[in-house]
Amino acid sequence: MTAASQKIAVVLFNLGGPQSEEDIAPFLFNFFMDKNIIGAPPPFRWLIARYISTTRSKGAARDAYKQLGFKSPLLENTRAQAAALEKTLQVAGFSARCFVSMRYWRPMAQDVIRELNDYLPDRLVLLPLYPQYSSTTAGSSFENFWAEVQADDGPLHARWDDEMKVDSIGCYPALDGFAVASADLIRAELEKAPPGTRLLLSAHGLPEKVIKAGDPYQKHCEETAQAIVKKLGIPGLDWEVCYQSRVGPLKWIGPSIGEALEKAARDGKGVIVYPHAFVSEHVETLVELDIEYRHRAAELKLPHYGRAATVGTHPSFIGGLAALVQEALDGTCPQRLCQPVMKRAAGAAGDN
Repeated sequence: MTAASQKIAVVLFNLGGPQSEEDIAPFLFNFFMDKNIIGAPPPFRWLIARYISTTRSKGAARDAYKQLGFKSPLLENTRAQAAALEKTLQVAGFSARCFVSMRYWRPMAQDVIRELNDYLPDRLVLLPLYPQYSSTTAGSSFENFWAEVQADDGPLHARWDDEMKVDSIGCYPALDGFAVASADLIRAELEKAPPGTRLLLSAHGLPEKVIKAGDPYQKHCEETAQAIVKKLGIPGLDWEVCYQSRVGPLKWIGPSIGEALEKAARDGKGVIVYPHAFVSEHVETLVELDIEYRHRAAELKLPHYGRAATVGTHPSFIGGLAALVQEALDGTCPQRLCQPVMKRAAGAAGDN
């Protein structure tokens, strides 16, 4: 049976976000209870997660989400991407449905598994909306989804090994469609900026110890940056990679975006910021970049501060995702996590 004649489900993984003020604390609690985020033993992790979520939901996180009407746009934006991808796959001749699975807030894996039990696909493709692989993002989503499938007693669990082929796309840091879409959006901002403006490619940061333990995220972020700059094709472009969203006392990878802005101020440079590790707008782009760091740039008297939009449903990006799905279905996707690797990771999940 060819892939085009099979019933296909594509599950898009993303972080999730609160949909009301009341959701902020439980969303944060779910986040910090993830062993990939805080590696302490479960009883201590519970106490840490409870403390951080309670404190931040009344402080910094509440203040940030208040500027968005206490509702993250991430779910709506991810559903738009799922709809666009589903349409693209159907136009290409596949009988496909796309589902959205959020890691830390609804709809979560168990919610999506109930939908999949009703749909019962012949083929299942797991596709994180994280271009760069990290144990804290895509890795955590894979582990959690597999654990929930194993815990569920529905037909999806029964068919998982024997009747239904599962493909897991691990990462796509240099995906052509993502680089083309990113270059389009950056170029539009560069055209509005004064000559010599510096491009800051900003990614969510991670503690250094995560990278030193073998996580490829930082290397992937650099690969993404190189792919985007190559697509821009601007001779002598002034650019650098930086990292944002630091929390806690640990040493994080750098330079931070704050440090990059201070360097630009010393150099008398304006900047355009592009969040090259994010594929849709959410609190870290709409508040952290558009409000907080724009304000910091003004304090530093930068001659220009611009921010290029995330790829969202840009046709090149959606086309790139569709190509990844088709390659996974054909068995030719070069950057996928094979099923045995996923199962070993899930088996190591322990208390997940």
